[in-house]
Amino acid sequence: MRDTVILTVLSFAFAGLIGVVVAGFRVSPVPPLRAFGAFYVTTVRNTPLTLHFLLFFFGLTKVGIQFSPFVSAIIVLAAYTGTFVAEAVRAGINSVARGQAEAARALGMTFVQILAVVILPQAVRTVVQPVGSIFSALIRNSSLATIIFVPNLGREVDEIVTRTATYTPVYLGAAVAYLLLTLPTGQVVGWLERRVAIKR
Repeated sequence: MRDTVILTVLSFAFAGLIGVVVAGFRVSPVPPLRAFGAFYVTTVRNTPLTLHFLLFFFGLTKVGIQFSPFVSAIIVLAAYTGTFVAEAVRAGINSVARGQAEAARALGMTFVQILAVVILPQAVRTVVQPVGSIFSALIRNSSLATIIFVPNLGREVDEIVTRTATYTPVYLGAAVAYLLLTLPTGQVVGWLERRVAIKR
């Protein structure tokens, strides 16, 4: 379980960075950046995560590029999850009143400054819940790293089943373990939502 936690946390940290950058591209006034952001999100989100693992880990090896299974899992999970974070952040950006950006622009602020100083701090209030759900999904998706031999809860379950030929109790135990990881996420997200909620 420890490996799953480490894998999830590291992947989510990079996914957050990717998501914010890509969301910025998606709302950028520069057409090529908007096009790249849309292409990246549409392509990655609409292809299976399993395929990304196989293409990245085994495909790159064929051309002489090789990462360790653990690093490969972080890169793939971050790149994939980052697209969902990007869309959540973009929705949050779009929820901020247009007048906020116009006022900042009138003060001479650049697009990056407007995004970082004015828009994103307000958008955070609306993205806590969807980003929390994405984190919960990432915990479950991390089990797919088993296919490239990364130590995690899913791989441990497979090894126990192979060794003992015991299916139902082991898989039920795995389900409980994943619940123990995901249920606290909901509690933390609820607490964060209350912390950043707009006081009315």
